Formats: sequence, C-alpha cells, structure tokens
Amino acid sequence: MGTLGDVFKSVDRLQYSGIFQVIHDLAHHEPHEVTVLYGKRFPHCRSCEYTLFMLVRGAENVDTHGNFKTDLRFRVAC
Repeated sequence: MGTLGDVFKSVDRLQYSGIFQVIHDLAHHEPHEVTVLYGKRFPHCRSCEYTLFMLVRGAENVDTHGNFKTDLRFRVAC
C-alpha cells in the first residue's frame, strides 16, 4: 500500500486502491474525496489544468481480497 500523503497527478496509474483527496484550482472547486481503484489512471478534471490526488487512506478492492474472491466452483445459481 501507499504512504499517507502520497501525491499523484492526472494520468498517473494507480499502484493500489484508496481514498484520495482531489485538489483542484481553488477558483474552480474546493478539495473533496474520491475512491480510485488499482490499475486505473487518475482522470483529468474538465475544468482544471493541474488536478492533484493525495492519498488519504489505502484500501483493498473487495474483488481482490482473499475473503471475497469469486470461486466459480462454488457459485450458486439463482
């Protein structure tokens, strides 16, 4: 997992899932939090040229967590 406070910019690829504070141009929007998943790229803001993303808390995607991985052998038909 990343280190609290790690900062990324648009188009950087995520190495881990987490909750990030988005820092926009203050004239456009106040900072807010979003969840971004592993493997995705941080998106561009439609109104800001330089948006930053700061890690608030790392979190594992439920689809990759060992307790929740889907095992098709045990899938129940509805």
